[in-house]
Amino acid sequence: MQIITSIKNNLSDTMVMSGRCMRHAFRSMDTLITVIATPIFIMLMFVYVFGGAIDTGSINYINFVVPGIVIMCIATGTGYSSMRLNNDMTKGIIDRFRSMPIAKSSILAAHVLTSVVFNAFSVLVVMLSALLMGFRTQTGIIEWLVVIGILLLFTLALTWISMMFGLLANSVEGAVGYSYLFLILIFLSSAFVPIKSMHGIVRTFAEYQPMTPIIESIRSLLTGVSVGNSALIATLWCSGMLVASYIAAMQIYKHKLG
Repeated sequence: MQIITSIKNNLSDTMVMSGRCMRHAFRSMDTLITVIATPIFIMLMFVYVFGGAIDTGSINYINFVVPGIVIMCIATGTGYSSMRLNNDMTKGIIDRFRSMPIAKSSILAAHVLTSVVFNAFSVLVVMLSALLMGFRTQTGIIEWLVVIGILLLFTLALTWISMMFGLLANSVEGAVGYSYLFLILIFLSSAFVPIKSMHGIVRTFAEYQPMTPIIESIRSLLTGVSVGNSALIATLWCSGMLVASYIAAMQIYKHKLG
């Protein structure tokens, strides 16, 4: 009975803290513009400026590029999760919460839940924009569920990585800076051009880094192409990153709280 009461209290504390985080996230126009508008502008640029010069075979370029834009949108969004957590840490807000009768785990959980909700909203906006630009898919319900599952797992993995960097960084700028590493990985993947068009070591790197199988599996599911083992590799990459970053973030969090 005591365990059930403890779980209920933890969930209640998490929801209250999540409400606070979500208000901050959705009230920040700078965050909304950067996380949502920037991927849309990049999609517009690649489709209408570079798309005609990129050979993607039988797949329309808008259908080819949307998975990479979605992944970029999530990577940018989780960077702001790192910023919000670091802001709580460096401005003493976490210390104030520690003096209150709330579960310590609810603070991190709230930031993670906010990240998932915020990124789901931003991805929805990007997908609606892509539809207006001509993106089309004949994907069935099962394929959509797999796509949503991969995106959710990817969002959780990057969010926990962002929690880790948010805890480690000494400033907001340092916390946000990590996201640029993932943006580099996205550009050095199959997000915007086919890997076969790359040369030498760049092509080899693009084939074996985690972003490529994640993007390829989503693209295959959305375009009706055979997924092969891309979905399995993507799931393994996301699961590995999630488990490793969760353990690391929790250890750092406990150390920070003393």
